[in-house]
Amino acid sequence: MQIGIDSFVATNADPVTGTTVSPVQRIADLMEEIALADQVGLDHFGIGEHHRGEYLDSAPTILLAAAAARTKQIRFTSAVTVLSAADPVRVFQEFATLDLVSQGRAEMIVGRGSFIEAFPLFGLALDDYDDLFTEKLDLLLKLRESTQVNWSGRHRPALTGQGVFPRPLQNPLPVWLGVGGTPASFIRAGTLGLPLMVAIIGGEPHRFKPLIELYRNAGARAGHAPEQLKVGLHCLGYVADSNQQAADEFFPGYAQAFTAIGKERGWPPTTRAQFDALIGPTGALHVGDADHVVEKILRVHEALGGIDRFSFQMSVASLPHQPLMHAIELLGTQVAPMIRQALA
Repeated sequence: MQIGIDSFVATNADPVTGTTVSPVQRIADLMEEIALADQVGLDHFGIGEHHRGEYLDSAPTILLAAAAARTKQIRFTSAVTVLSAADPVRVFQEFATLDLVSQGRAEMIVGRGSFIEAFPLFGLALDDYDDLFTEKLDLLLKLRESTQVNWSGRHRPALTGQGVFPRPLQNPLPVWLGVGGTPASFIRAGTLGLPLMVAIIGGEPHRFKPLIELYRNAGARAGHAPEQLKVGLHCLGYVADSNQQAADEFFPGYAQAFTAIGKERGWPPTTRAQFDALIGPTGALHVGDADHVVEKILRVHEALGGIDRFSFQMSVASLPHQPLMHAIELLGTQVAPMIRQALA
């Protein structure tokens, strides 16, 4: 199982001290975090894409390219690329360039995202939400297959054999499909034979088993080999030296972020009781010491019939830089080795 980190490069004020790190400092801290993740042997680092004031990840390929120059082995991915609001030609060119800069360490996770700000920002109609994604994914996969593409659709001018450059070092450039809880999305990923990245931010992960079975069954019906149908999880998590320390450090920022989102979406404020339930044995939050987190990941691995990748999302909690660096060190030196040994 691959173990890595996803970041949204959050810039919310520290909920305990009230201090806010400048954007310049936050980007500098991010580069140190990625460099450390590479040094301690984590497999991948992903950066999301948002167009909101509390995040600095609106141009993830630029951030990943900067990190590529400071690292040697870690792979780079989006988490996720909001393909519905982007031009697939430019998306392919940017990630192909990242692949060349990183010498073959780039991949992308494409999805529709969990926020809608990109639609009015780029002049798109929210009513076209699914149609935009379906059409643009089709074009992106065709661009991956061939330098010259003949293609037409409703939402972008047609391509009539123009060349799309540069070409990536990897052939094909890895493309994962990022999904939430919509059955049609799982079926689409399986039918296309794309690896699946499931975002689980609440509830109980084992409840996703029927959806993952839909994915695997759709892939089998489409003739794709089982080893092609990889499953990854994007989950909120954090590792510290003890369970109590991890919970106490992660909760304030977690509550701040989800209470703010809740105001937009009609959810009640986040409580400590809810949080404590989610960090329990079957909850979606992987927060605790290394032993506790490893135990939860292995339990989810078994419950879902095997997973190939696990990505920790820690930046949502607006943690200070040094605790976050320590968590990355624990992930690389304790969590990942224990999981690899258990699954060897």
